[in-house]
Amino acid sequence: MAAPLAGITVIALEQAVSAPMCTRVLADFGARVIKIENPVGGDFARHYDDVVLGQAAHFVWVNRGKESVALDLKSAAGLDILHRLLNGADVLVSNLAPGATARLGLSPDDLAARYPALVAVEIDGFGRNGPLSHKRAYDLLVQAEAGVCAVTGTAGQPAKPGPPVADATTGLYAALSIMMALYRRDAAAPSGTQRSPRPVAESPTGTGAAIGISLFDTMAELMGYHLTYARHAGVDQEPLGMSSPAVAPYGAYPTADGHTVVLGTTNDREWQRLATTILQRPDLAADPRFRTNTGRTRHRAELDAAITAWCTRHDLADIQRIADDAGIGNARYNRPSEVVTHPQLAQRDRWRDIDTPAGPIPSLLPPAVITDYEPPMGPVPALGADADRVLGEIGCTAGEIELWRSTAVIGPVPAEATT
Repeated sequence: MAAPLAGITVIALEQAVSAPMCTRVLADFGARVIKIENPVGGDFARHYDDVVLGQAAHFVWVNRGKESVALDLKSAAGLDILHRLLNGADVLVSNLAPGATARLGLSPDDLAARYPALVAVEIDGFGRNGPLSHKRAYDLLVQAEAGVCAVTGTAGQPAKPGPPVADATTGLYAALSIMMALYRRDAAAPSGTQRSPRPVAESPTGTGAAIGISLFDTMAELMGYHLTYARHAGVDQEPLGMSSPAVAPYGAYPTADGHTVVLGTTNDREWQRLATTILQRPDLAADPRFRTNTGRTRHRAELDAAITAWCTRHDLADIQRIADDAGIGNARYNRPSEVVTHPQLAQRDRWRDIDTPAGPIPSLLPPAVITDYEPPMGPVPALGADADRVLGEIGCTAGEIELWRSTAVIGPVPAEATT
């Protein structure tokens, strides 16, 4: 099948994770993504570390399948080039510092007036017009502000979830919003109009949209259970490490052979099977304290002690076999290095090699498995590597490009040139 977003051109004023995650999703579905970067160093996530053949792990994770153009947007020429690119774009995604897009003349009102068919998405930290709207917002800061850290870790030892969940989920919400807006634009197009690839210099038609999405609002949404509970119960639930305040028993337990198994129940029937079939404890199954989930969460410690006692007498493989036979959810606690070689990924052929400036690396396929569609899994771009070709498509001459490069309008610019 054809790529679902074939013919869609995305301009990305992006850095770090949230917007790059959004545009990588769009690229995985076949959109053309042109990433605009600072000529001096580019997206700062390029330099977080150098563990991937000298490249940063964050950067290669969320930037495959894109083209890179390095533009000095503080220069009149650089801003003019950006507008020439926007003239043929379907989507603009940005996550610059607070107020940066407005200073560039790229506010929602500016864009709507100049590019009525453009779907413009601005990702920010806290949304517009609030008391925190002016603040910079990084993943940890937003998770702390939104209460996520308070429900992660253990009592007295709050923690940040390992993955950058504020950045990543905001990027996914942004991609979903873009697809909604493109669907609406296509649905409103004149009958018989077909979306098709076109030169980047040619303007799209239809009705665009201005979309704002903040990391804080995304995290507040994901905190929905905890916020609802706090509002109606009047208490903050304590973090429970590898357990859940909502259900019990549900947690991690040591095994006889030195591993950790995770066992969980989500309803009363599962609890009865766990108590009678696995633990061989009909007394627990009959105990009125444990008959309902509400009672079990109140007496979580007693249940965890009973399950721990049983698990420490059995090896991991035996526990998982017994639990599977009883229809009880279970998992092995794995470290990232163990997931890299996980048989569930290997047997299902979930890894693909992608190109990077330093050589090919393995990369996971996107989660959606679509019949008859193989995601393009395009290369991770070098800084500014696609400038000549992309600018040529909008009518820039070789002489103009050479002049702009010599005056640092386009890059990359060596760091020493700025010192």
